[in-house]
Amino acid sequence: MNKLKKKKQKPKWNLQRNWQLHALVLPAVIVALLFQYLPMAGLVMAFQDYEPWLGFLNSEWVGLEHFRTMFTYDDARQVIWNTFVISILKIIFQVLVPLTFALLLNEVYHMTYKRTVQTIVYLPHFLSWVILGGILLDMLSPETGIVNQMLVGLFGIEPIFFLGSNDWFRPVVIISDIWKDFGFNTIVFLAAITAVNPQLYEAAVIDGANRWKQTLRITIPAMLPIIIVVATLSLGNILNAGFDQIFNLYNPLVYETGDIIDTYVYRVGLLNGDFSYGTAVGLFKSLISLVLVVAGYRLAYKYADYRIF
Repeated sequence: MNKLKKKKQKPKWNLQRNWQLHALVLPAVIVALLFQYLPMAGLVMAFQDYEPWLGFLNSEWVGLEHFRTMFTYDDARQVIWNTFVISILKIIFQVLVPLTFALLLNEVYHMTYKRTVQTIVYLPHFLSWVILGGILLDMLSPETGIVNQMLVGLFGIEPIFFLGSNDWFRPVVIISDIWKDFGFNTIVFLAAITAVNPQLYEAAVIDGANRWKQTLRITIPAMLPIIIVVATLSLGNILNAGFDQIFNLYNPLVYETGDIIDTYVYRVGLLNGDFSYGTAVGLFKSLISLVLVVAGYRLAYKYADYRIF
């Protein structure tokens, strides 16, 4: 029997047939080109002694001088250290707190109460740090803040200047960040819990396992892939300590422990007009973040079989 096997032909790209889809994507492509790729030409300032009136073409070329300067300044080293400390603490608690809360919320059987709590903890995620910063400034004020009024009235403790103390500023930043965003990650973990096979719990009940043992032996192991994905993908943000949050909360009194790379670049590059040095610091941060993003995706693929491409 001679049967001719027809080869499957790949569909040809037809702009005339699919022009509506391309037109739909075009605005997003234009915005990305204008605001993401075109400004990257300004990175050349990191290697120049840039002067605005001379422009890119006529400014003096200094090579890696600004990068060497960055590591000789005590302020720059302190800023890099602050960024690492704040970012690492945020990553750790933004995994542990939502995970713990999701496990506890999963044990609630009253659906109305469960959904109400879930909505309440999720709401701060939609508020900007401009609004939340104002709320925290009022709440933590040493004179009129409700927190200090409770400390003085209930415990007789002297008022604490939370946002003006190097000892208290980092805890305030970490706790307020958890308050704002842990509701979002809680939803991610709750979705992972719902994907667990119910028959596993039924078998565990037959074997005499209580709720605590079911959580340890079934729920957490089943959630381990998504936990690894969330944790490893957070590595790419290890140098993003939160410009919006820090900018709306910090002041010169807490530069020692609260100043991060983004606020330092803003202050040095834009306010002080040292464009070349500010660009060099920002480029250093971007390169490190790129390496960590690649490493995070590799780890997520290796340990959780997660990949985008």
